Amino acid sequence: MVVLTGAGDRAFAAGADIKEMEAMTVDEARAWGALGHDCGRLLETMPKPTLAAVNGFALGGGCELALACDVRYASTGAKLGQPEVSIGIIPGWGGTQRLARTVGIGLAKELILSGRTVVAEEALRIGLVNALFPPVELLDRTLELADALAAKSPLVLAAAKEASNLALQGDLGAGLEHEAERFAQLFGSEDQKEGMRAFIEKREPRFTGR
Repeated sequence: MVVLTGAGDRAFAAGADIKEMEAMTVDEARAWGALGHDCGRLLETMPKPTLAAVNGFALGGGCELALACDVRYASTGAKLGQPEVSIGIIPGWGGTQRLARTVGIGLAKELILSGRTVVAEEALRIGLVNALFPPVELLDRTLELADALAAKSPLVLAAAKEASNLALQGDLGAGLEHEAERFAQLFGSEDQKEGMRAFIEKREPRFTGR
């Protein structure tokens, strides 16, 4: 289980980072973008679920890394957005793609083109985050979810994440075929036998990842 926390993260948006970025060459910027894409791809595709706990600012790169996570929780004081257009660039760590897949193309374009910041309540309403909690509760509530997921079969979590990631890629038929194959494969695992046996016996399952 991976939990990504953020407090006061203004990557790509303010502070010393901008001074460093202002002097970048095209090749240096390409390498910086590739680093962000690699981080986002890792969060999005690793077999373990990834959870983001946003407490404070998640602007630019911080928002993009949160978007790559499977679940995003935020504090009631959190602010998120892609303000890159205001400093003469566009999102470079996956924001133009993942934001549209999360909130819809129309709203994503509005947020990216305007660069405006989204407060916590709007982020929840538009589906940018899954839930809001008071700042003092945020990390505990995120870890509660992490503990709940850790009790599941890692084989099943990996299969479910992999299949779900295909929902917005390619055509529906290919996604359904992949789901059907992964569904069938799990019947060859010890965790499937244990999970169903535990349900029948009315006890908690003891998954081993096999």
